[in-house]
Amino acid sequence: MSRKKVLVCGAGGFIGGHLVKRLKEEGAWVRGVDIKEHEFSRSAADEFVIGDLTEQVIVRDVMDMPFDEVYQLAADMGGAGYIFTGENDANVMHNSATINLNVLQQALKTGSNKIFYSSSACIYPAYNQTDPDNPKCSEDSAYPAEPDSDYGWEKLFSERLYLAFGRNHGLDVKIARFHNIFGPEGTWTGGKEKAPAAICRKVAEAPDGGHIEVWGDGKQTRSFLYIDECLEGVSRLMRSDLSGPFNIGSEEMVTLNQLARMAIDISGKKIDIKNISVPHTGVRGRNSDNKLIAEKLHWQPSRSLKEGLVKTYSWIADQVKVKMDRNKEEVLAG
Repeated sequence: MSRKKVLVCGAGGFIGGHLVKRLKEEGAWVRGVDIKEHEFSRSAADEFVIGDLTEQVIVRDVMDMPFDEVYQLAADMGGAGYIFTGENDANVMHNSATINLNVLQQALKTGSNKIFYSSSACIYPAYNQTDPDNPKCSEDSAYPAEPDSDYGWEKLFSERLYLAFGRNHGLDVKIARFHNIFGPEGTWTGGKEKAPAAICRKVAEAPDGGHIEVWGDGKQTRSFLYIDECLEGVSRLMRSDLSGPFNIGSEEMVTLNQLARMAIDISGKKIDIKNISVPHTGVRGRNSDNKLIAEKLHWQPSRSLKEGLVKTYSWIADQVKVKMDRNKEEVLAG
């Protein structure tokens, strides 16, 4: 029996890198593609191609045969520091939409009929997320549409793009709306990191008795899903006969100050939280609504936020230590 052939677009990213590892553990032959290599570990893919998927010639080269499964996670994205400045909107919209248009067209040409698309909770309307204690993020609440960022608008457009290709061309499309996926081997500095990584970095860098800054008043709410749980949800969706879109996230909602306090407690340090005013912190409240996946996929995440945060903090603290040691060596050598 021949091995399942899989293509992972965005294999050099956080979720993509972990997905490749899981697919390899399951016995698949995997080709990964990304504009860059994975920053923190060598890719487990059988083949890893460095290429820009906004270029049609690159997409034709990497999708040169029918794949049993295609996972499209490649996107121009980042955390709040990247998404909400407004300075990156054109790149976010153009690059991500172009990738999806290219990948779908080539999948159709090569007969790669089963394709997963990673959407985002950022598609949900801002008007349903003004109350930090009672956000509404059920799958059917996406319309009338009013995402709070152009990143969310592009994701919503691309959802419709994939569903249209499914209807008109018979592609077996699967769509998941990810809610703040986190874990080791993800971006933790530089402006594109998400809240758990940013907070863990700040805590790891802070001296005992010092303080860390948390954007906004810290009362805005979110839920965060550990990477292993995310991949289990994706796997169950891919094995189903359903298309979605489905939320894949945790229902354990916390404020950002609670998240920070949890990271501080894990560190064992005595650190204060200083809330600072910034132009945009995103919606006031967001939480995954898992009723639909529980009903249709007969599954929902079970791992606690703290369990995942312990592993993530440990990994980021190690990265911070390496960076600090390197800086000391450069100072001494300079």
